[in-house]
Amino acid sequence: MITVFMRIFDPSELDKLQKRLETPDNGQVTIIGGSDLFHGAPILSLKACSRVVDMVYFSSPEPSVGKVAENLKSRLSSFIWVPWEEVGEYIKKSDAVLIGPGMKRYRSEKDTDRDIEGIFDKDGTQTKFITEKFLREFPEKKWVVDGGALQTMDARWIPEGAILTPNYKEFQILFKIKIQNAKFKIAVQNSKLRELVSKKAREHKCVIVLKGPVTYVCSPEECVEVHGGNNGLTKGGTGDVLAGLTVGLAAKNEPFLSACCAAWIVKKAADYLYERVGTVYNSDDLTEEIRLVLGKYLK
Repeated sequence: MITVFMRIFDPSELDKLQKRLETPDNGQVTIIGGSDLFHGAPILSLKACSRVVDMVYFSSPEPSVGKVAENLKSRLSSFIWVPWEEVGEYIKKSDAVLIGPGMKRYRSEKDTDRDIEGIFDKDGTQTKFITEKFLREFPEKKWVVDGGALQTMDARWIPEGAILTPNYKEFQILFKIKIQNAKFKIAVQNSKLRELVSKKAREHKCVIVLKGPVTYVCSPEECVEVHGGNNGLTKGGTGDVLAGLTVGLAAKNEPFLSACCAAWIVKKAADYLYERVGTVYNSDDLTEEIRLVLGKYLK
């Protein structure tokens, strides 16, 4: 097995990120996500993303999400709602694209073994079809893949240079690795897990962000441990915040740097919140706190 050097992320690396320009060339992003069950997930992503780029385009295959987006426009004006039939045109002019937050795999929970086998109902089948269609149609784009897209896609579709942001379960589903959850969580501290993430990043020529108490970010060439954060980050929606920030940074930065910086910024925001309220915060609070971290480190 090839040994890849693993280092701890140094926040000084944030200095490598592109600083905002005075011209309107700070990035455009398309976010594809949402369902009748998960309206909020892509909205959390777009809130985080809009802190970074000039424009966020948001679209969903689920019509009810459009109604939510229209209502949201009265309170948050930093995105454009795109009709589903026009989303391809907006992908073309975007610097980076996020797909998956809030998109469904099942109407009900299934056990992990069945997940890995790729058993879908009609909702999961729709997500799978949409994910394959866009990843194959626009392989040259900078992609961030999260949520339902990760749980339904085939690893063979991963575009070169894409950023994948799985949790433990999604990692197992995507790469069809059957590992008992308890053992898998213990293995977070084990070098074998780091080697596995690195191996998959090399095989698919992508960047993998394995979220956890210690987040591992691996490209084909290198791996980084991102420390910090607290167990408030296990709450629903925090992964959507991370995905949104990641695609925002990736619009004008190299994928590996973007993924590492986004992971660190989210953990740092969680640490700031913990200092004031412990773990009594939610994902909306996290998106607001990210603004303070960005303002301190990305002036």
